[in-house]
Amino acid sequence: MTSLDSVRVSETLNQLHADADAADRDFMARMMAQFEASGETMEEAVGKLIAEERADYRTTYRGHADHFLAISPAYGRFLYAIARARRATRIVEFGTSMGISTIYLAAALRDNGGGKLIGSELEPTKVARARANLDAAGLADLAEIREGDALETLKDVGGEVDVLLIDGAFSLYLPVLKLIEPRLASGAAILGENAFAQDYLDYVRNSANGYLSQPLAVDEGRGNEFTLRVA
Repeated sequence: MTSLDSVRVSETLNQLHADADAADRDFMARMMAQFEASGETMEEAVGKLIAEERADYRTTYRGHADHFLAISPAYGRFLYAIARARRATRIVEFGTSMGISTIYLAAALRDNGGGKLIGSELEPTKVARARANLDAAGLADLAEIREGDALETLKDVGGEVDVLLIDGAFSLYLPVLKLIEPRLASGAAILGENAFAQDYLDYVRNSANGYLSQPLAVDEGRGNEFTLRVA
């Protein structure tokens, strides 16, 4: 039995996944309709989104204050498994949102014997909800959610990082990775969820940069990338 199987964690996650589906259903349907009507390829549509983000990612994500933009249960279990396999004691998360992924990762820390998760979230209302959700799951003692721009809040993560989850503004994937890079332990696992930014993919797939990377066959189509720090 793992912490994911405990009543407190499992009931919290089940409720949050249901809430995420309800909160994001209409938004995702509109996005898909706009994509199909545009006639654009996925690469073209994502490229346009990233260009808009780069112009003003704070405003872009302020519009998503009520959206979960959450990971799936399958991806959450994968995060848990990777953190357990890595025997992680320090995890960094870019893009905490409502804290669903945070709960999976904090549960792994609990089962690893303890540790610290440092998360960063731009939207104040999401920070408050993520903290409340971690408390409901009984995992708040393992997580520190920092409010603000990750390029500032994650400058000091306090030690070697075993697992890094990148799941925020697409245009910041590579800047956030480079910010944390000096702290990555050898063998650290980096999970890029919705890793569509080409500069990020080019960087982690270039072995000269000290990584081994490939697409992840979990939730195919969502741009999930699994990367290992080999330097």
